[in-house]
Amino acid sequence: MRQSRLWVEPFNPRSLSANFLAGLTVAIVALPLALGFGIAAGLGASAGIISAVIAGLIAAAFGGSRFQVSGPTGAMTAVLIPIVHQYGIEATYAVGFIAGVFLVLAALARVGKYIHRLPDSLVEGLTAGIALVIALQQVAFVLGVETISEERIWLSAWRELELWVTEPTATALAVGGSVIAVNVIGARFFPRLPLALFSVVVATAVTWALRLEIDLIGELPRFDLTPSLGFLEGQELALLIAPAFSVALLAALESLLSAKIADRMKADGSAHIPSRELLGQGLANLITPLFGGVPATAALARTAVNVRAGATNPLAAIFHALILAAFVLVLAEWVSMIPLAALGGVLVATAWKMVHVENLRVLFKKSTADAAILTVTMLTAVLVDLIAAVIVGIVLTLALGKRRG
Repeated sequence: MRQSRLWVEPFNPRSLSANFLAGLTVAIVALPLALGFGIAAGLGASAGIISAVIAGLIAAAFGGSRFQVSGPTGAMTAVLIPIVHQYGIEATYAVGFIAGVFLVLAALARVGKYIHRLPDSLVEGLTAGIALVIALQQVAFVLGVETISEERIWLSAWRELELWVTEPTATALAVGGSVIAVNVIGARFFPRLPLALFSVVVATAVTWALRLEIDLIGELPRFDLTPSLGFLEGQELALLIAPAFSVALLAALESLLSAKIADRMKADGSAHIPSRELLGQGLANLITPLFGGVPATAALARTAVNVRAGATNPLAAIFHALILAAFVLVLAEWVSMIPLAALGGVLVATAWKMVHVENLRVLFKKSTADAAILTVTMLTAVLVDLIAAVIVGIVLTLALGKRRG
């Protein structure tokens, strides 16, 4: 495959309209996910949208893929949950900023080509662990109970389940369960439809039509578009190096794998530029925290939608970011009315789709080493945290001498 020059095609009306329509399609899919991941990470809905807009814009403009769409993701959310819990919100912005520095340095050192050498068993184990963490994090929203913050996500989910059993209520469960069913079952029959947005809109309309008593997103804080480095004040930066490195490693891994898959989907002989993609992701994570956004990475699901929708260059991802910003500015009042159970349902469905059961079966049968790496990585992600899972997975991979493929 040849490396592509990202902006090589002429800007003709046909290309412009194709990329605008692709960007619009991705924005529709991204809206509920950005809101949900921002809330799930513990930084709020507005942080998710800010990340989708700013990181999506910068990563597209400076990255190394023609089709990549960036923003908050399930994988990054799973990493951020323990960071927010242990260090606090302001420190999490600092972690994202430091991770951006690491990514820029990685781009300058041209280490992107080595990311692809990680074995499938490690990647699939991380993916499965991330999916389980995301699903567990939605228990409170889907059951309609108070969110309980414990050091381990599985323990939080267990306490929340106990709370619901003590005082069971069916309202939130009905809303969240319906959204899960629409997204999981509906995707089999209507894979091209924006089911996430459709299910959230319908759930919101039904909630208000029936006057259901259920927790809502609430009013979105007004975006402060004045950049600030205030989140670095008072931080013991040395303590944040390890979590920032894990955030950077995950961002690099997810972004480069997403770019590689997008190249395969397009199948036109071109390829992304790994070092430039790391640079784009690094710049995005350097700038996004200045405006209160969550750390970001490439989003495989949104990137796949972008390719299927007919994107031909990074302009589609740029349109996606601008359209998202317009959505929120114009529809902020409506967004505040969305039930948390509906967003929880969307994220549970997203977690379900992340796990490739057939891939897991193949890897378990392939070798004892693959099965061990996959299992240990997945369990570490759930029982400890994703930062530990990344480290343990890499150490085990090196110890067993496994490589990608």
